[in-house]
Amino acid sequence: MKFTEHLSAHITPEWRKQYINYEEMKALLYAAVEQAPAADITESHILERYFNKFDEQFFHYCDKELAKINTFYSEKLAEATRRFATLNNELSEILSVSEEGQGSRKIRYRNNILHKKPVSARKLQELKLAFSEFYLFLILLQNYQNLNFTGFRKILKKHDKLLNIDLGAKWRAEHVDTALFHTHKDIDRLIAETEALVTRDLEHGDRQRAMKRLRVPPLGEQLSPWITFKVGLFSGAFIVLLIAVILSGARYRDNNNWRVLCRLYRGPLLMIQFLFLMGINVYGWRSSGVNHVLIFELDPRNHLSEQHIVEMASVFGLVWSLSILGFLYSETLGIPPFVQPMLLYTLLALFLFNPTKTLRYEARFWALRVLGRIFCAPFFYVGFADFWLADQLNSLHTVFLDFQYFVCFYVQNSSWTDVTDAETCIMRELSMRPFVACLPAWFRFAQCLRRYRDTKEAFPHLVNAAKYATSFFVVVFSYLHLTNAKYYVMSTENPYFYLWIIASIMSSCFTYTWDVKLDWGLFDSNAGENKFLREEIVYSSPYYYYFAIIEDFILRFGWAFSLSLTEMGYVHADLMVSIVAPLEVFRRFIWNFFRLENEHLNNCGKFRAVRDISVAPVDCSDQTQILRMMDAADGVINRKRKQKVMDKKLSRTFSKGESLICDLDT
Repeated sequence: MKFTEHLSAHITPEWRKQYINYEEMKALLYAAVEQAPAADITESHILERYFNKFDEQFFHYCDKELAKINTFYSEKLAEATRRFATLNNELSEILSVSEEGQGSRKIRYRNNILHKKPVSARKLQELKLAFSEFYLFLILLQNYQNLNFTGFRKILKKHDKLLNIDLGAKWRAEHVDTALFHTHKDIDRLIAETEALVTRDLEHGDRQRAMKRLRVPPLGEQLSPWITFKVGLFSGAFIVLLIAVILSGARYRDNNNWRVLCRLYRGPLLMIQFLFLMGINVYGWRSSGVNHVLIFELDPRNHLSEQHIVEMASVFGLVWSLSILGFLYSETLGIPPFVQPMLLYTLLALFLFNPTKTLRYEARFWALRVLGRIFCAPFFYVGFADFWLADQLNSLHTVFLDFQYFVCFYVQNSSWTDVTDAETCIMRELSMRPFVACLPAWFRFAQCLRRYRDTKEAFPHLVNAAKYATSFFVVVFSYLHLTNAKYYVMSTENPYFYLWIIASIMSSCFTYTWDVKLDWGLFDSNAGENKFLREEIVYSSPYYYYFAIIEDFILRFGWAFSLSLTEMGYVHADLMVSIVAPLEVFRRFIWNFFRLENEHLNNCGKFRAVRDISVAPVDCSDQTQILRMMDAADGVINRKRKQKVMDKKLSRTFSKGESLICDLDT
């Protein structure tokens, strides 16, 4: 493998700009050789002057690169030293509390007087996780050292080889071999001390267990051939069965059951499509250097790859296809047709809520924890994974409606072989459906209110909440239009029809503008050569972005086209929903690429490469208040005045506590 490929495969994406610019330096060398005067027709002193001038420019560029690397390495090493000291202090405090907890009865009683609680298992687990993330940070910094040194060594060797001189070797000996980032070995000491601390104090001397916890995944990790084989096998089988479903469904003549069949099986199919596209999302992020593992705060040592996600989607697709074929050929099989959808939903629920540590246990329970926080919004702190998944649910609102229909159907329908009334769960439960349709938008609305409560920032959080509130008006006016349709001969005579259209236009304009401007960060005034985009783009071609801008606009306003067809009676409403819903999932799939890219660039701006795990986290409201006090002109003075009062109170409290302890000791 060439060093250029090796470098791009092993760099830390968030530090990309801080590595040696090997490609640019190599291009300078080749350009100098190609543009040099021909040796056979040029005098030697002219040729020598040309290369001397180039060397001056080249080594000046090397000086700038070396200074950049030394500065960045020094900053990260200082950060590592501070973090190690903090973690070491936390560990010492926990160990001291644990030792006191195991001491004499008198000491335990003294701790109760001072309200010292024993160390909780959760805090100990958080400390272990913090050490794991810190160790990963150290390995990334060590890798930064090695890659940059290798880059300088190779480019200077190439310089000497192309120009047939030894100035590169001399410059390397004088500057690179003595550079801070290469000679400073504190990073090796921190790695050794971290391993020793975790082994001795957190894993009770078990080094094998400690190193398993600290294990860093390979930076150039290869895909598993066994998983690749299973993905190909299951995907191929799913495609074959899907063709069989389409051909069998084309001959299905029971119009009443056809509409019910569509509503019962559409939701699971949308989830399968979402998983397939999610696998492609992960592949695109990984291949483009977008660190989705950090953004979602996943465990870098144990998370699903794109192959695992596509494998799950393929297996679910197989189960879905077999279930619907069982429904279509129920007479031949001798099984009541409406047993099949119930079995399908039961299998999916058993997979998701399976409590055993099998079938992607960590991934399933990560998803359940995030979903739990979403459903309980606004009572939990909102992280990126929380509002990202809630956004996905907004594109899967048809799944919510179909699940409501599924529950209602099996409660109301008395037969396993036939449909009592196809519309019973649409018209009779019409008042329930608007609430179900509003649930995804409510989750995001509540999350925005929670984020405003935590940050006290009206923009963007309250404005974002207003964006999701427009969905409530769309649903309400749609419901009123439907319930009042019987009083009007044509929809155009219904006043709620126009209110519905106006609310839909406003909602689509609001959401589209938010997509391209805030979620994707496009139409930046400092875009430079990336016209209408932003200054920095991750994906290889700007045409991807132009396609996304147009595609998002078309699908955001696709409701107008579908409304025209259904109102004029060209397409049945159920069929139109079955066409529009997968297109909305596809729109969200495209949206995901650029939303995570924008978040990744924010992390790059902060050079954040690992999760920030605090053992004693500061409450967000407290942090905001602290920042305001620091910004205030008299904030520090006020704090000092209050601190003196607090010191007096604390001294009195501790003096009383000490007298109590002395009395107990005597």
